[in-house]
Amino acid sequence: MLRFKYVRIQGSELAENTMYAKGIFSMCWQLIQNDTMEQEDADLYKEIDDWFADNLPWPEPCKRQEKVVCFFKTENVDEMMKMIRPALWLLEKYNHPYFLVYTNTPGEIVYEDKYQVAVKVPGTLQIEKLQESWTPEDK
Repeated sequence: MLRFKYVRIQGSELAENTMYAKGIFSMCWQLIQNDTMEQEDADLYKEIDDWFADNLPWPEPCKRQEKVVCFFKTENVDEMMKMIRPALWLLEKYNHPYFLVYTNTPGEIVYEDKYQVAVKVPGTLQIEKLQESWTPEDK
């Protein structure tokens, strides 16, 4: 079984400040700001966001709005994932695609704490949509 050090939950749309795929927090806030999310769901997400603000250190590069993206450390991800699952459910409820990206080489780490790393954005990331269905006969 492959073991990875880092995981990131991201979408297919690019963040304006980094030109890198938006992370889960940005995607959920976008659904709220666009009035896509019902008020009850928005309140649920705000509770999730508050929990992370209270329990996860805010990386200095993020505070300075540097071009960085964050990855959770898989060694300490269980508690984080337990708290993020309702946000994944919200993305699914509103048909907003997301991807779990696992890696051992996220890039140049400029911040690290017990739960996460922040890495410099090397450029842009473009995610191509996969073919809806595929069989070996499609070759």
